[in-house]
Amino acid sequence: MHASTIRGLLVRGMLAGLIAGLFAFAVAYVVGEPSVDGSIAVEEAQAVQEHHAGHGAPPSQEEEEAVSRPVQSTAGLATGVLVYGVALGGIAALAFSFALGRVGRFSPRATAALLAAAAFTTVCLVPFLKYPATPPAVGNPDTIGKRTTLFFLMILLSVLLGVAAVIAGRRLARRLGNWNATVAAGAGFVAVTAAAFVFLPSNDDAVKVGFPAALLWEFRIASLAVQAMLWTVFGIVFGMLAQRLLTSPPAGAEAAPGTQVPALN
Repeated sequence: MHASTIRGLLVRGMLAGLIAGLFAFAVAYVVGEPSVDGSIAVEEAQAVQEHHAGHGAPPSQEEEEAVSRPVQSTAGLATGVLVYGVALGGIAALAFSFALGRVGRFSPRATAALLAAAAFTTVCLVPFLKYPATPPAVGNPDTIGKRTTLFFLMILLSVLLGVAAVIAGRRLARRLGNWNATVAAGAGFVAVTAAAFVFLPSNDDAVKVGFPAALLWEFRIASLAVQAMLWTVFGIVFGMLAQRLLTSPPAGAEAAPGTQVPALN
């Protein structure tokens, strides 16, 4: 694939990530922010109770936030989600450039959809199942570094296992056929991931005792919904843009009647 084509895919990937980020921001604001506000209210109520019990400083003496909550939930949230979407869109576009034509005889649109599904599974879903998201300030602050390290370790392990499953599936396809090889590779990914779930330590102090279970569940579902929206929109938009780029005739050239320009690989 030519460098100019890769640059074109990179730009389109970042654009698709920006568009996906807009949809993800809408989900985060409508579905996620109420649970965040509820978590903050729980934290403040617990702080008042601890003060009345003789522990901790009065709420009025606590350090004020540098950025107000309304700004955090609007401009701050939008900035974070959009930057996240653009960055992931660029990375996914580069991965698409490498995967196109190497994971099967799929069109650019289908390859983009498969890539988005694989990214959501390995980067979001699998780590979420082991270390689900928690609202701010509900865990032990002394172990936040350990919990963050374990979460990113799970992401890295999941991505590596996903890549290994794809490679194994491609090699097994020569002997077992595409369908059987896909099933075998998928089963191997699930088995090794399950083993990792067993041996990796759990985050027992990620949530304070007494935190409302319903509120925690709402926050976690919202977090997963944001990621699902991001990757779904990205797969659709980037697939359309990549398909148009890779199947359009070169500038100044016209395809003969009844012919179709093949996708680059």
